[in-house]
Amino acid sequence: MDKKAALVVFSGGQDSTTCLYWALRHFDRVVALTFYYGQKHALEVEIAEQIARQAGVEWTKMDVSFISSLSTGCSLTDTSLTIEEEKPADALPSTFVPGRNLFFLSIAAVRAREMGIQHIVTGVSQTDFSGYPDCRDNFIKSLNVTVNLAMDEQFVIHTPLMWIDKAETWALSDELGVLDLVRHNTLTCYNGIVGDGCGHCPACKLRREGLEKYLSSINR
Repeated sequence: MDKKAALVVFSGGQDSTTCLYWALRHFDRVVALTFYYGQKHALEVEIAEQIARQAGVEWTKMDVSFISSLSTGCSLTDTSLTIEEEKPADALPSTFVPGRNLFFLSIAAVRAREMGIQHIVTGVSQTDFSGYPDCRDNFIKSLNVTVNLAMDEQFVIHTPLMWIDKAETWALSDELGVLDLVRHNTLTCYNGIVGDGCGHCPACKLRREGLEKYLSSINR
């Protein structure tokens, strides 16, 4: 295993782009892996390729659209459903894709093994996890142990954003010198609008609130 290389699970959104540039600072070699899983906002795959090429990292796309066929009721993959603007107080968001990070990180580990890479980077955050159970720290730590046991390897799953909120994520992208890139060229919006997005979906609201908080803090 090459301890100086990292594989980034890369969607082309705010969080994973920040993580991509975080990885570029901390590792000599960085590769990006993007998944198509039947998401409505599939434009993010094209955006991910553009950003990865611009960053000068090796990029691969993998079709795992079987994920969207395993369950029903997800508004990110079911075209008959609309994206809710508010998360239900007593239920998982309709945008939750069951098993998504479980599959993504497990597949990423297999891919990393084949490439001789020990380090895997993902942009999940428990602070701003939007109600998704597969973004929690205990899940990541558990899965890290599982993939190591499954393949008799010593992978390290890095989560640079795990304990910071969206304002601090913006601050990190600024510190990495890519705030403008993240703001104008990434795709976080569930409705597939690049940059500031639609402004109405939960992802856009979280992103905008974080940006406003960060900009306010530096303009005092």
